Amino acid sequence: MRTAIVQRHTNETDIRLELALDGGTTAISTGLGFFDHMLQQIAKHGGFGLVLKAQGDLQVDSHHLVEDVGLCLGDALHEALGDRRGIARFGEAHAPLDESLARVVVDLSGRPYCVFQADLPIMVLGDGFQTEMVREFFIAFSTRGAFNLHASILYGTNVHHRIEALFKALARALKQAVRVEGDEIASTKGTLTA
Repeated sequence: MRTAIVQRHTNETDIRLELALDGGTTAISTGLGFFDHMLQQIAKHGGFGLVLKAQGDLQVDSHHLVEDVGLCLGDALHEALGDRRGIARFGEAHAPLDESLARVVVDLSGRPYCVFQADLPIMVLGDGFQTEMVREFFIAFSTRGAFNLHASILYGTNVHHRIEALFKALARALKQAVRVEGDEIASTKGTLTA
């Protein structure tokens, strides 16, 4: 079973996250409806089980909660992948949503790096989700998940559509990359964890 349970408790956030790479239950509650909706895209279109209960200092803003969930999801992905033996390693996906189109390319290389190309206006969506936190989430996720992540919103006008297309593309790219193809490590150096 490629699963992981991660907990994080600080003065700013309290998070418990369960990730199952090969499917399972999805139940997400962060106190930010828009963010819950984006995380549901990762679970649904990635084919993952994701159970998440998170609380944060939303009276300040959404920064600590969103970034810390990204850190926890990255930790869980890293743990669930183990030595990454047999995985496809690479994944690429385009996802449209009406007038918007996004592209995400990942390499589960063991080396964290994030290139984020999305010109999003700074605004608040729903009940407190700041659009500038999309970038922070992607960086936190890729850093703690130890993978290369290249994310681009190619075009679009509706901000909700643009962000949701990006999360759907992330999910589909990850679904390809975590797929088990055999029992070899897909690296000439013999490891994907160092």
